[in-house]
Amino acid sequence: MPFHGDVINQFEGYGELAELDWDAYRSRYSDIRRLDRILESEGDTVNRYQASKQADTLMLGHLFRPAELQELFDRLGYRLDDEVWRTTVNYYLTRTSHGSTLSSLVHGWVLARQKGPDVWRYWEEALLSDVADIQGGTTGEGIHLGAMAGTLDLVERVVAGLEAGPDGLRIDPIPLQEVPRCSFTFCYRGHRDIRIQFLPGRVGIRVPLSRLNPPLRVCLPGERLETVAAGEQRWFRLPERAVRRDNDGRHSARSTAASPRME
Repeated sequence: MPFHGDVINQFEGYGELAELDWDAYRSRYSDIRRLDRILESEGDTVNRYQASKQADTLMLGHLFRPAELQELFDRLGYRLDDEVWRTTVNYYLTRTSHGSTLSSLVHGWVLARQKGPDVWRYWEEALLSDVADIQGGTTGEGIHLGAMAGTLDLVERVVAGLEAGPDGLRIDPIPLQEVPRCSFTFCYRGHRDIRIQFLPGRVGIRVPLSRLNPPLRVCLPGERLETVAAGEQRWFRLPERAVRRDNDGRHSARSTAASPRME
């Protein structure tokens, strides 16, 4: 696994490539998403620079949770703590032109997990990529299903934090200020149309009535194991770290007179 300093290299020798004057190119061109074409028009090539079209190294943060990444690197004999990963993320954020609509999606995902700024900006760009045809002509060739489905996947697996684990359905939400609540249905291990609702500080799970399927096993933050029987709905409180707060520290959710029963 190549490194230069505390940054994971995209490939061996990446850190030895020339630095690009990003500010100069942004001031000369209104859009540098297709940086490769811009440099070619100037008789240059992107292969000379520390520049990426999309999220490459940072795909690690899309494919694996932080704890999984640290475990994998440890098995390979490398150190990957929060500081090294944060340095790597910041390094590539400033050296990526986002020439792919998937790039914004992956960067939004990575920033959400490390609670970095600009999460919504990247996510919104991915949402609008085909609707607004941000690349100027690609929408006419077809909708990018990977990017579109990825925006929904981000709600389910990042905001809601759903993951199929050995102990059951794991729920470890990462609240976004712009998405304070959400609800959707999904299928999981024979259960159809499980409904999950996320509100600030709480989560509700409803499992449809079924005579064939066993109770749904749920693993909440803090390795708290619960079950929701078929035909039952239960509400659970989320720990403080999963409750979105405003800058002054107050809960962002308004209290209501009729709140669901918490467990």
